[in-house]
Amino acid sequence: MISPNLAATAYDRARPAIQPAQGLPDGMSRAASEFASVMDQVDIASTGAMTGATDTHQLVQSIAQAEIALEAAVAIRDKVVEAYQEILRMPV
Repeated sequence: MISPNLAATAYDRARPAIQPAQGLPDGMSRAASEFASVMDQVDIASTGAMTGATDTHQLVQSIAQAEIALEAAVAIRDKVVEAYQEILRMPV
């Protein structure tokens, strides 16, 4: 059985794989950094909840903020994909 501390440690080691990409336009770079910051906060709260160091109210609040940030990121992604598909449909 996996202990909470082992799970938290493994998760913490995997986090660098999800850092924002380099070379994005300034506005997108800032938005990606803010999104990563919100996700970092929920990671800290989740890890604290697994180890018993974080209050449940703080965990729920950070999860709600992460959900809003994720919904915004998905909406932006959908608009970008929609714009790309519209460009592909244009006659040359």
